[in-house]
Amino acid sequence: MWPFTRQKAETRDIAPDTSTIPVSSPDFLAFFGLNGVNLPNVTIDEALTVPAVAAAVAFLSRTMAALPLHAYRDGKSGAERLGGKLGTVVHDAPNDGMDSFKFRQWFWQQVFTGGRGLAWIERAPQGVEALWPMDPTATSVMRRGGKVTYTFEKKEYPAADVIDVPFMLKADGLQHHGPIVLASKAIQLALAMNEYGSKFFAGGGVPPLALVGPLPAGPEAIKRANDDIHRAVDAARKSDKPIVSIPAGFELKPVGLDPAKSQMVEARRYQVEEIARAFQLPPVFLQDLSHGTFSNTEQQNLLLVQHNIGQWAKALEGELNLKLFGRGRGNRYVEHNLDGLLRGDFATRMDGLTKAIQNALLTPNEARALENRPAMEHGDVLYLQGATAPLGTQTYGPDGGAAKPAADDKDGTADEE
Repeated sequence: MWPFTRQKAETRDIAPDTSTIPVSSPDFLAFFGLNGVNLPNVTIDEALTVPAVAAAVAFLSRTMAALPLHAYRDGKSGAERLGGKLGTVVHDAPNDGMDSFKFRQWFWQQVFTGGRGLAWIERAPQGVEALWPMDPTATSVMRRGGKVTYTFEKKEYPAADVIDVPFMLKADGLQHHGPIVLASKAIQLALAMNEYGSKFFAGGGVPPLALVGPLPAGPEAIKRANDDIHRAVDAARKSDKPIVSIPAGFELKPVGLDPAKSQMVEARRYQVEEIARAFQLPPVFLQDLSHGTFSNTEQQNLLLVQHNIGQWAKALEGELNLKLFGRGRGNRYVEHNLDGLLRGDFATRMDGLTKAIQNALLTPNEARALENRPAMEHGDVLYLQGATAPLGTQTYGPDGGAAKPAADDKDGTADEE
């Protein structure tokens, strides 16, 4: 039996190095005062203090929760939306304590932090009654005789009654990888730079200093000299005249590296890109527009839907269809609507809808529904633009044939005036 506990990142010592170290080097952490100390474990709570991680988790979970999700049945005239208890559970409120947005936002937050979202299905004689969340950190999974079961709050659930969406499964098919664990090294570096930057600026931007010169004899005299320098630096920092007076023959020199010289700004920007890679997000959705342009930002929106949101939507749809309806679900299914995410600007949408109506792909009311506008009378008819006709004819008549010649035209040709 393997518990779904959040894994801790590897702890590693960074050896000091006095040479010039490029940003790409693992020893770059030494630039931030972490020589010879253990890096902190990257927990989920610690990782969420990195703005890029918090933005990625919030964006993905809220986007997935906001997607319209409905249950359908294939009818004679096409897909028919299901109502009743099943429609309420899927679209409105999975249980008595959570609406659909809150439930799915919580579910996807577990996927994009610890790496797994779980929920169990409450069934009644009439069908599905509710969906209830399961804490992945308090749930264990095991396989007996080829069948997987989940244990949560001292109760065992068969796999057929558990909605399970992992971020990435391990080779045994039971354990999983989470994005925060997979990106723990990049997150550690971001945390280290946050810590260094906060300490640097909390000290008024004054780096550690060394007093160089003929030091007084005895430990007590050295301590008094250091205290005098500390008071002078603090007084200069708090006053409008940042001048430090030191005795003749002495000199204050900075110890460590200037954040600008250590490429701190560039490194922090690079960490945003690294975290975006871990979540498969275009950087523009983490508010990183350093490589964004007017044209490629819209293309990144399409990339997001096609290669990220659409795939996660399919993962949840597959679980819901299998667990709610079984392998032989017949003509019922659950599906997200991604149209809202794929909408372009107003002019592009209007041009696309116009072409769809003119070529009998959408009725006017179907096009109005995509724009959240009410249906209108006579708007459920398909129209086909009649400008294209067979060679030698002028137009089409109501019966689909070519236009008939005039009644007074016995030979089929019109009289010339």
